[in-house]
Amino acid sequence: MVAMKLPASFYTRPDVVQISKELLGKTLCTRFGGQLTKAVITETEAYAGVTDRASHAYGGRRTKRTEIMFREGGHAYIYLCYGMYSLFNVVTNAAGIPHAVLIRGARACSGIEIMLQRTGKTKPTGDLLSGPGKLAKAMGLHYSQTGTPLAGSTIWIEDSGTVIPPEAITVTPRIGVGYAAEDALLPYRFLI
Repeated sequence: MVAMKLPASFYTRPDVVQISKELLGKTLCTRFGGQLTKAVITETEAYAGVTDRASHAYGGRRTKRTEIMFREGGHAYIYLCYGMYSLFNVVTNAAGIPHAVLIRGARACSGIEIMLQRTGKTKPTGDLLSGPGKLAKAMGLHYSQTGTPLAGSTIWIEDSGTVIPPEAITVTPRIGVGYAAEDALLPYRFLI
């Protein structure tokens, strides 16, 4: 199968948990300054909007930063974490419903030399794209790009027809959301 950009209909579906699982095996692509990088998504986390205490939009919170989450699915939500790391999320669902999927990890498959330059590494290692901060840096993603449509030519996600069987997916609670009380225990993190 020829790789194709995911259509808007992929992102606008209502089940953020299902979308989070289905993003595993898809290819995150960026093209900045003519430099193309691609990585197969291997780890995701779902955030279920106003009812999810771990979500930035919990309780309907709307700020300059979170406003993008209330747009129609198919946009990038990239925010600055701890004042130093850009973290890349995929906005999902219909406009007004602030669901998002954090892309936590990936496996580099194209543009590895560019990723090494961006991260200051000299050779590829297994942790080049492990963790959302490392992934964003290697892929050239920055919080200033928040709101970028995923149907454009700078940030997009491709489907090459790879299907990850359910038994190959590990499901755990999300990482670093202890403040979310019982919502911290939701099985919303998915890894190949």
